[in-house]
Amino acid sequence: MAEPVILFHDRLATPIGELIVIADGDGKLRAIDWTDHEARMNQLLARAYGSHGYRLQPKRDPGGLTAAMRRYFKGEIAILASLPAAAPGTAFQTAIWKALRRIEDGATISYAELARRIGKPKAIRAAGLANGQNPVSIVVPCHRVIGSDGSLTGYGGGLERKRWLLAHEGVSVR
Repeated sequence: MAEPVILFHDRLATPIGELIVIADGDGKLRAIDWTDHEARMNQLLARAYGSHGYRLQPKRDPGGLTAAMRRYFKGEIAILASLPAAAPGTAFQTAIWKALRRIEDGATISYAELARRIGKPKAIRAAGLANGQNPVSIVVPCHRVIGSDGSLTGYGGGLERKRWLLAHEGVSVR
């Protein structure tokens, strides 16, 4: 049996709740979520690594990621683009997550546009599902995807957090 992957975690108080930051030994972000959704995050980690394939260890500011997220919440929005993320997923999920990272700061796109950007314009629902399975939210900015009519739609952290994140990035939403 292979040794479990060691992942390091830290917590960060933000204006919209406490955040858990998880990084690998190389300082790459593996997961990030709100503490009130910690069970969901653990399910995503178990799906990616196996229920006994990883072990979490506390570490202050792993890979400098906690400090970087603090800077984001203080208004340095562009820092997200420079953060290394290595979230395991299917080829389709990975394509969606790469497309999410290409959404410009202060901009939003629809799920239909997200599907179109990866060359699968009919895969709107699948794009939405992959968006929802994103284990590194905020950094892979799934909150920047909204409904085709401009309305706020699902966000794993809750619509009020999504609204706050978008406003923080300069997007006015209805």
